[in-house]
Amino acid sequence: MTHVLIVEDEAKIADVLRAYCERESFRVTVHRDGSAAVEWIAAEQPDFVVLDLMLPGKDGLSICREVRQFSAVPILMLTARVDEIDRLPGLELGADDYICKPFSPREVIARIRTILRRVNQAPGAPIESATANTLAYNTIAVDPERFTCTVSGQGIDLTPVELRILTQLLRMPGRVFSRDALIRVAYDDHRVVSDRTVDSHMKNLRRKISEAGGDAELIRSIYGVGYKIE
Repeated sequence: MTHVLIVEDEAKIADVLRAYCERESFRVTVHRDGSAAVEWIAAEQPDFVVLDLMLPGKDGLSICREVRQFSAVPILMLTARVDEIDRLPGLELGADDYICKPFSPREVIARIRTILRRVNQAPGAPIESATANTLAYNTIAVDPERFTCTVSGQGIDLTPVELRILTQLLRMPGRVFSRDALIRVAYDDHRVVSDRTVDSHMKNLRRKISEAGGDAELIRSIYGVGYKIE
């Protein structure tokens, strides 16, 4: 049974999320402050963490930073801050995705399921043979329907946003996509984000491709315009 930890100090939000997660047959634990979250995650090793940004005891960014020192558990962060500058540090610290309050509990469940489908393919594990939906360039291949990405045939772990961006670049090698165009592809919920977000995702993509033995320089930055794969 998938074990989901919800770290949320607003009782009504925590109770609603618990109810929806339990309806999906998830096992749920709720913490109302962040003081013991890191130690609990290290000891109990949940399958997923829903983490509020503003918490008593210890804030969500600090928790995310500390957890990433020892665990790759998927983290979905909740925030009431709509300013993208407040969301960017979490991406750089390793959060898998963000959702802004107020939100639909059904959307939270959809995000959890999407991220879990991605992580069920262990990083570095061989991927099934390519399908008609596979997009490939050099040693990089993406299957957007299976939600998989490989470098030289070995799976790498991408967030949903990273996979959408890479898929768009692979659809048209050599074409330059503006940051605005990539934002529209990456965020299908039409949230307001800044150009810096795309730069952060590109930095993470290059790092993951490089760590898997691929050529990170395939993703090129065109000054003042955007990005392309070439």
